[in-house]
Amino acid sequence: MVSDRALHVLRAIVQDYVASREPVGSKAIVDRHQFGVSAATIRNDMALLEEEELISAPHTSSGRVPTDKGYRVFVDQLADLRPLSAGQRQAIAAFLDQSVDLDDVFARTVRLLSSLTNQVALVQYPTLGNARVRHIELVPMSPTRLMTVFITDGGRVDQRMIELPVEADEVFVGELRAKLNAALSGRALAEVGTVAGTLDGQFAPDRREAVRVVADALLRHVDEHRSDRLVMAGAANLVRTEQDFAGSVYPVLEAIEEQVTLLKLFSEMQLDSQGVSARIGRENDVALQEAAVVTSAYSMGSDSSAKLGVLGPTRMDYSNNMAAVRAVARYVSRLLGEE
Repeated sequence: MVSDRALHVLRAIVQDYVASREPVGSKAIVDRHQFGVSAATIRNDMALLEEEELISAPHTSSGRVPTDKGYRVFVDQLADLRPLSAGQRQAIAAFLDQSVDLDDVFARTVRLLSSLTNQVALVQYPTLGNARVRHIELVPMSPTRLMTVFITDGGRVDQRMIELPVEADEVFVGELRAKLNAALSGRALAEVGTVAGTLDGQFAPDRREAVRVVADALLRHVDEHRSDRLVMAGAANLVRTEQDFAGSVYPVLEAIEEQVTLLKLFSEMQLDSQGVSARIGRENDVALQEAAVVTSAYSMGSDSSAKLGVLGPTRMDYSNNMAAVRAVARYVSRLLGEE
């Protein structure tokens, strides 16, 4: 165990190293921070921190840098996240409020997060596993063409053009629309296929094939977004911090592009009491062992399992990044809840 003062020394080392990328020595700590003790005392504290593998010497200089374990202790000791400024909060609201649909919400979210943190920003699309149907709209485009509009309880809107095997007049389209909404409104997405597949029997034989075509289109609406996927922005930020990676940054870029590793990581990360989670260095899969990931969850209708977050080198501003990720996740939840 290390003393409270040694933990404060660790905090100072993390903060100074994140700011400067230079190993931190005892004299620098005495000069920059108000500990009220000598450099020799600080060196003793640093020796204890090194024994606990919380800091290490990257070379023969007197300076020290945090280890993955040291970053973890630092993050766990963050009692309160630094709140975003009023200007930052206003910028989040102003930028996201301009979104026109769900895809635009997520595209804007990653751009905003990347700008706030100077890291790679990621947003996970909801799996829709717990989502429910809010409304189905059928819009005639021609006598044999319909646009299906599928809206979930979280405000997600998907559109699809379909060709009908027969001409459809307004009476038929209106009847089909009414019966679809009566049968499916409020239903879980998992029930769409079963319920929609029984509707053809409620129509005349010459209309049943058209009903089945519409039912198949609704299933494609559900299936298209059943699997997880990520939206990303800010890959250039990762390249700019390449010197923070002892090896190559390309395995991290490949992991981001392939998404499988990150989606698995997102599903495993458990939020703490402040609504955020961080995975640091060797806590991650091999491809991400020189990186850190900070996430928070957002809600969309009844589904609160999807996450958003940032990825960067372990030498990142955890306090600012965790606060930004949490704030943006909360605003996205509010925005999607209002849809």
